[in-house]
Amino acid sequence: MAEIVNKVAQSSLKTFNLEDYYPEGHREIIDIKDWLFEGIILKEKEFRVNLKNYDWSKYQDAYVALHCSSEAIVPGWAYLLITSYLQPVARKIVYGDLEFLNATLYQNILEEVDFSDYQDKPVIIKGCSNRPVPENAYLMALQYLQPLAKSVMYGEACSAVPLYKRPKSK
Repeated sequence: MAEIVNKVAQSSLKTFNLEDYYPEGHREIIDIKDWLFEGIILKEKEFRVNLKNYDWSKYQDAYVALHCSSEAIVPGWAYLLITSYLQPVARKIVYGDLEFLNATLYQNILEEVDFSDYQDKPVIIKGCSNRPVPENAYLMALQYLQPLAKSVMYGEACSAVPLYKRPKSK
């Protein structure tokens, strides 16, 4: 009987798994409409009182996304004022949804990654994830890997989709 050989394990193929860089930590989203009169009108005095009396401790060490789900026109300073209360307790604050928050976190992390191990290697960006890896993180990863890698694929070794192959030098 012939021995089963794992050719993927023996190849020079390097896997880049974004899940390995998943930023641990609690995520929260704050909907500013909850502090607006009838969900659509910002009354400055009431708004300021509500923020001052709010218990911000639940956002301790959290990643926080600020947004407004209503059609209200919210002045920019309102988000800044909320941020001024969050800044002493939260890890990171962004304007947007949780997808944008996660993309921002990945951007910060990927900027610090040493990609030199992928130089002149065939690379596969792992596609399946058990955590919420935003689509933008895949785009960012490709932008870091493509200038270095010999080739870049997406998916799993058994069913990878080719994305890029460096042209052969003449």
